[in-house]
Amino acid sequence: MLPLACSARLGSSSRFVILPSKVLSHQLQSACHLRRTVFLSSTPLRAVFYFHVARNPAPSRPKTAMAKRDEPSHPEDQHPSTKRAKEVDAHTPYEELTSLLSDQPGSKDVHRVLHWFRSKDLRIQDNRALHAASELAKKSDAPLICAYLNCPAEFRWHGTSPARTDFICENLALMQKELHELDIPLAFLEANERNDIVPTIAKFVRENDISHVFANYEYEVDELTRDVKFVKEIGSDAQFSLHHDQTIIQPGTMVTGNNKPMKVFTPYHKSWLAEVKSDPSLLDTVPSPSKNPTSAKKELKPHFESSGPKPPKDKQFASKEEKDRIRQLWPAGHSAAISRLNDFLSDKIEDYAATRSNPAKDSTSRLSAYLSAGVLSIRETLSAVSNKANSKSTDFSQDGPSAGVASWVRELVFRELYRQTTLTTPHTAMNMPQNLKFDFVQWEDDEEGYQRWEEGTLGVPFVDAGMRQIKHEAYMHNRLRMNVSSYLYCNLLINYRRGERYFAETLIDWDLNNNTQGWEPSYTVFNPVSQAERNDPEGDYIRKWVPELKDVQGKAIFDPYNRLTSEEFDKLGYPKPFVDWKDTKQRAIERFKNDMQGVEP
Repeated sequence: MLPLACSARLGSSSRFVILPSKVLSHQLQSACHLRRTVFLSSTPLRAVFYFHVARNPAPSRPKTAMAKRDEPSHPEDQHPSTKRAKEVDAHTPYEELTSLLSDQPGSKDVHRVLHWFRSKDLRIQDNRALHAASELAKKSDAPLICAYLNCPAEFRWHGTSPARTDFICENLALMQKELHELDIPLAFLEANERNDIVPTIAKFVRENDISHVFANYEYEVDELTRDVKFVKEIGSDAQFSLHHDQTIIQPGTMVTGNNKPMKVFTPYHKSWLAEVKSDPSLLDTVPSPSKNPTSAKKELKPHFESSGPKPPKDKQFASKEEKDRIRQLWPAGHSAAISRLNDFLSDKIEDYAATRSNPAKDSTSRLSAYLSAGVLSIRETLSAVSNKANSKSTDFSQDGPSAGVASWVRELVFRELYRQTTLTTPHTAMNMPQNLKFDFVQWEDDEEGYQRWEEGTLGVPFVDAGMRQIKHEAYMHNRLRMNVSSYLYCNLLINYRRGERYFAETLIDWDLNNNTQGWEPSYTVFNPVSQAERNDPEGDYIRKWVPELKDVQGKAIFDPYNRLTSEEFDKLGYPKPFVDWKDTKQRAIERFKNDMQGVEP
């Protein structure tokens, strides 16, 4: 038996021991790398080990359920090797796709023109590819057809939430009505499996005598690979044109002095502001499609009768109450998006710089779901900001007319950088961290810790409040997104990919570019107590989402376990902290340092 030098509690339910290093066998030191046993530190005289001890489960409480799909356990574990990630970065699918597009045969006679909608451009207003398709059709006196290909397996692959799936379906239904008013059909195609997507759309093109296909770029590696396959499949049967529609500045074009794509936000933001200020035309919008020839209604009659997709069984809401609640919070349609944008510009943006980090103020635009699904374009958004809140200026810097505008536009520029990162570093869309060294970190297999994180019962008020909000609204304030992610992969040392997947399965505004970059692991460990004190100073956000604490007064609301007497705390019916923040912060830093030291991805 090993001599025990000292033992103490780590948090509420873990134990560490300090042992003379001379008693540590090689086998015991090797055990430090097991998932349930964590090496913290060592000196010539002693070594400190952390042992995870099973905890009693938290008391049950009423909760709002969000529908989840059936899937194998831990899909986040499915990812390529770091070697493969670097190979993809060296020869990106975007480079292959643009090469194939430029090598297509020359101009073709125009028969019928197709716009292929994807799940990120669900609007007819200011849609770059749709406008180009309409212009060609009008010029050639040819009919314009629109199509959307529904693939339930695609939703499952990405872990798309029931809320986002329903939002897509609702917006498609509204778009179909808008297009019908222009005598343009929106045909809905079905592909049961992901491998069926390209053959299905190619078959539709050939069977309908379509000579030209238009679509907007999607920058994720799978979607670019799909388009590569489509170009090869369609061959000379049709000409394929792709347009950049998701950003103001085309991804990949913002480069450093060494002609490398920018990856750091501050210089990217500075360059982006300068570009937009010097060239206001970057915000110019394009009109909705022109009306089809009168003959199209009869000629394309079967496509006008196409029925829109419904969420598959595993993507449906858990209850009618949930569906009604989410639809009320996030009404579908471009008109709803414009109404929300105008309200924000009229009532909130002026004070946004001062209030944006306070989740209790609800001062954000709540436009994220509309931007991620392309229901509202980024150009129409920033044109409205310029005209209504920035004195018709495209100077969105801190030196411009409005500090609130500068602060909000800065958040949108993150969105642009994330798309550039996805395009130029495609392994980030392959379930791999941007910093590939984090792939070597040994994460904890702590199922109870994960479940308490997901349910919002960690005993950490700010984190628990965020996790309860996402369950109820399919949305979370950005300040909380940073805090809950940090707590999962730093303080619980649970694979960040698992939290990233949960966000995808729950958020209505999920966007792979934003989500992967938002969950990018780092050494920064957020302190949820000081974060709450700074950003929710009155504790109103915590009281709203953690009703067990609604009567707690003063600064005790931020850390009730340590700031109330044991008698006062026990009356709350709120769990004790699952782990000690200070000790687990040190554990995370040591783990990252030890596991990443000297590795070569």
